[in-house]
Order: sequence, then C-alpha cells, then structure tokens
Amino acid sequence: MKTRQAFATLFLFLFIVSNVIAQELLQSGPMVGYSAMREVGLWVQTKSTAKVKFSYWNLNEPKKKFFTDEVITDKKNGFTAKLIADQLEPGQKYNYELYINGKPVKRNYELKFQTQKLWQWREDPPEFNFATGSCFYVNETQYDRPGKPYGSDYQIMKSIYEKHPDFMIWLGDNFYLREVDWDSWSGIIKRITHSRSLPELQPLLGSVHHYAIWDDHDFGPNDSDRGYYLKEKTLEANKLFWVNPTFGFNGIPSMTTFFEWGDVDFFLLDGRYFRTPNNRKSGYRELLGDPQIQWLIDNLVTSRAPFKIIAIGGQVLNPVDDKPYLETYDKFPEEKAKLMSLLQEEKIEGIIFLTGDR
Repeated sequence: MKTRQAFATLFLFLFIVSNVIAQELLQSGPMVGYSAMREVGLWVQTKSTAKVKFSYWNLNEPKKKFFTDEVITDKKNGFTAKLIADQLEPGQKYNYELYINGKPVKRNYELKFQTQKLWQWREDPPEFNFATGSCFYVNETQYDRPGKPYGSDYQIMKSIYEKHPDFMIWLGDNFYLREVDWDSWSGIIKRITHSRSLPELQPLLGSVHHYAIWDDHDFGPNDSDRGYYLKEKTLEANKLFWVNPTFGFNGIPSMTTFFEWGDVDFFLLDGRYFRTPNNRKSGYRELLGDPQIQWLIDNLVTSRAPFKIIAIGGQVLNPVDDKPYLETYDKFPEEKAKLMSLLQEEKIEGIIFLTGDR
C-alpha cells in the first residue's frame, strides 16, 4: 500500500512539475488573428524551442474538441508560431486552449474567437464593434530617451478589453524600435518581444481578433522611408508577430492587406515601404506608390460593401502642412491629388479613412 501511495505521489508531483514547466515556457500570447468563415489564425511565442498547438471547441458543443497542427518554435523565427484552426463553421463562437510540449497552459482570462457569419442573401448583416489604436510605447528605462520618455501606464489595454470589441486594428507604431534595435535582426526581435510580452496586453490578445499595419517606429527609425536598409528584415519580423490574412499585394512585399467584417470592407495600406524620403527634393514624391494605389482602386470599385474603410499609418485628409513634425499626406501633393481624383472619377462611395500617428 505504501509503495502504491509513493508512486501516486510521485506521479502527481511529476504532473504538476511538467505543467509548471509548460507555463514557464510561454513568453507572450496566445493571440487571435484574422477571422474567416471556416478558419481563424492563432499565434503564440515561447521562451525557447518548444512544441505548440491549440485545442478549440464550439461553445455549443464543449465536449467536441478539435486540434490545430503542432508546430515547433525556433530561434530564427523569434520562437513564434502561427497556427490555423480550420475545423470551424460560419457564425460560431469558440473557446481554445494552448498546449506547450503536450501540456495545457492555463490562463486566468477567457481565450475565445469567432468566425464570420454567412449572412449574404439570408438576413441583415451582423452588428459588430471594433477598437483601433496606434503609438503603443512600452517603456524600458535603460533604452528610453534621457529625460521624460514616451509611455506611462497601460490601463488603456484593460479598458479596451472590458469593452469586448470583436476585433482591433493596430494602426502603426505598434512598438517602438530604439537605437539599439533598428540596426540588427536581433535588436528588432528583442524589441517586439519586449512590447508583446506586456502583462496588461495579454487578455486583449487572447480574446479579440487582431489586424495590423505599421508606421515609422515599427518599420525603422523615426520618419523612416523606403531607403531604410533593414526594411526587409522589419517586414519579416512583423509578419512573424502578426496574423493578418495576407501580407503584400500582387506579389509585392508590404504590410498591405484586406479583410471584411459583416458588410464593411477594410483596406489596410502600407505607408512606409514605398515612401519617398522627406528630404528628397527631386523626382516624384510618393507615399503609397502607384502599384499600391492601383491595387486599392481595383478593389474599391469591385467592393459591394456600403462602407469601405481605408486604414493607413498617417493622416490623409488633414490639410495641416505647416508643422514639419506632422507627416500628413499633404507632403505628397501630386500623389494625394491623384488618389482623390481617382476616387472621384470612379464614383466610389462610402469611404472612411482610419489613420494613426497624430
């Protein structure tokens, strides 16, 4: 009898230890990415190489669990993993759970996601609400600027979470590369990891769908442009840490993407990858670049959505151009005029610009 008790105690001890180890391997997340009718993107980051997967279940059938494929995280990808929940039905809500090295990792908040509803030709489009934000500066004292730095407390994350939005669009400057970060792949990954690991952020990541574009500070140095020599690296890093439905357009690399939610179409544009330097005096000045503008117009004219939201990192319609620190579209007068003219010529209605920065 004592031998059996000893084995039972040992088994319980090993079980508890293995679960604690799994918990300690979690660096940040999990996070919910894009939502489609039949699949949802999920994300997680570990502290070192580990096997990760998710289980998930319909709220109406909690005993019927499905699993994503298992992925091994590694250093070259920042120990991040993107997985797809693909055994889904339209218009449903699901809970999910993270597994690291085969052990469930418990969170003290609900992990949930939803699929897009099949409403077309059947009923009115579903109501929804979403959050937006930009300029998310997470302090790290030794690398902040001397004096009073940007950033402060982070209660806004809790405030957004408590509003229970269906999704959130990050409008750029979603983290701030410092001087120690933007000159190397290692620095870029360290900075994003530091910002993504903020404790106040985790409940929002785990229960709200997230989409993202970028602006200068998560692209490169302040006011950076197409000449930034590590822009391919920062794009690669952003692709590791966000789960947009796509990245780029027509085979051209960028943060550009598109998604629909209910009867609204969202066009997320890249205002950095093709951007002419602010101090360039000669040549045609462009913010989006002609290929991206043509992609946008092509998709706007085919959109049947009554509202078409165009998201970009900097201000578009604000005419203020007498303040050098404001990076508005007015600093690219020819391209802005071209875009506005095309919107009028094509008689595209229902456009709303959603912008970040200031």
